[in-house]
Amino acid sequence: MTDHRTLLVAEAVRTARGIPGDAILIDRGKVVAVGDRRALIEPGLAVEEYPGAFLLPGLRDAHMHPVPYAASLTGTSLRGVADIREFLDTLADAASTLPPDAPLIALRLDDGTLAEHRLPTRDDLDRAVSDRPVLVHRYCGHVAIANTAALRHAGLTASTPDPGDGSIDRDADGEPTGVLRETAIDLVSTRLDASANLSEEALVDALTGLAGVGITSIGAILGLGDGPWASLGDEVSAITAIADRLPISVHGFVIAHSVDALTDAARRLDVGSDRLRWLGYKGFADGSLGGHTAAMHAPFNDLPDETGTMRLDAMDRKLAEAAMRMGGMVALHAIGDRANGAVIDLYEELISDGAAPRRLRIEHASVLDRSDIDRIARLGVIVSVQPAFIGSESSWIVDRVGPDRIVSTYPFASLDHAGVPLCGGSDSPVESPDPWVGMALARDRAGVMLEEGLLPNRALSLFTDGAALALGEPVPLSKGSPADIIAVDRDPVAVTPSDLRDTRVLETWVRGETIAVDRTRPICTN
Repeated sequence: MTDHRTLLVAEAVRTARGIPGDAILIDRGKVVAVGDRRALIEPGLAVEEYPGAFLLPGLRDAHMHPVPYAASLTGTSLRGVADIREFLDTLADAASTLPPDAPLIALRLDDGTLAEHRLPTRDDLDRAVSDRPVLVHRYCGHVAIANTAALRHAGLTASTPDPGDGSIDRDADGEPTGVLRETAIDLVSTRLDASANLSEEALVDALTGLAGVGITSIGAILGLGDGPWASLGDEVSAITAIADRLPISVHGFVIAHSVDALTDAARRLDVGSDRLRWLGYKGFADGSLGGHTAAMHAPFNDLPDETGTMRLDAMDRKLAEAAMRMGGMVALHAIGDRANGAVIDLYEELISDGAAPRRLRIEHASVLDRSDIDRIARLGVIVSVQPAFIGSESSWIVDRVGPDRIVSTYPFASLDHAGVPLCGGSDSPVESPDPWVGMALARDRAGVMLEEGLLPNRALSLFTDGAALALGEPVPLSKGSPADIIAVDRDPVAVTPSDLRDTRVLETWVRGETIAVDRTRPICTN
């Protein structure tokens, strides 16, 4: 951090609350004041000028998976494959570069973009790679496909029962097709070790790249060596290993299945770094819309016999209570309307027992009954939304939920008008972590239900004030807050969503320290 008082000066300082001046005074990594440069100038002051630029609070991604994101940059991505043939060629090429017997893990498959419009099966995968285990993840993270070698390695056969919160797709003879949904993925992912494919340097580089697009802190979802991305190993250990090299602030939400595991993870994340801390527990109430595993009251419009997978159980309450006893937060994933209702029920009970509403988050809240929006507003809990979902789903979301439910799908404006505290994130590597794209989609919604789009300042708030609240951070640019600041080439509130997508970050400060970024490198493969 700078060891002297520095005045940052630009065309204007832009916050979600307005334009409080054109300069920011910082000292020893903290914000001293925001206002007019003429009022803040003092003898001996270092001055950094950015003519024509705008100074903003650093952006926050309130919900992302940093370790799988880093793996998506260095590993095998299936984004954009056009058909099964290209899909198989990509897998075969990737396998040819691996050491003998090393598993192949591939990310970002979108069956909706394949010409065949279907999920591949193990038979397809076997045509490309049969000499090693292969596990392909659908981009949502809630569906995966294993080849025969992976199923055999995991001991998964026709006699293997479905796990309680997941399912194994089977053919007419009862044999696994290779398609695994929700916790059924764990049956294979936990048996494959691809952690050696992601180096500490690659993880640091991935997080540094986020600073290049203006992200100064993240809500990091961290697994403990289980779950869909279990092949990457213990993500808490991966993050703590680079604690002294973190370029941005990391607030860890741990996916745990026992109170002991959560407690141990919180202890391990407490390494004394001002850029790393444990923040809470992350759990799941259901799956995804793309995988037909979101828990819905009524069946999916395009799959009339399916209402999704409810995953919320008594353990989630125990873990939520444990997290709050330790001073942390609770973040529960809920996509479908049935799952959201169940999470709201749980939060009502926790609040009646004394829980602070601002320590409770609903992640995604994709499909909401109007009555549940009102309940959320009354409770005062935080809703964490991912606007980039709309960009990926715009071509099929109406068919998936149907014309009646589309009006209550991703209801950003309705939540905002009801007074619900909102924060924004990407869920990367599910979506690109580019916050400018997220902001733009919060406004224009890729043309889907435009009336639920946010006003420009409210879209900015998702990734600044709202996300800071959801991460337990001070109000951005308030006196004494960390000097997390970015300089950009345009006013994000004054430009169109199209122009907003092209925003260029000129400088990034984290706690008063400028972050050196190679801005020619892509930040993601999404």
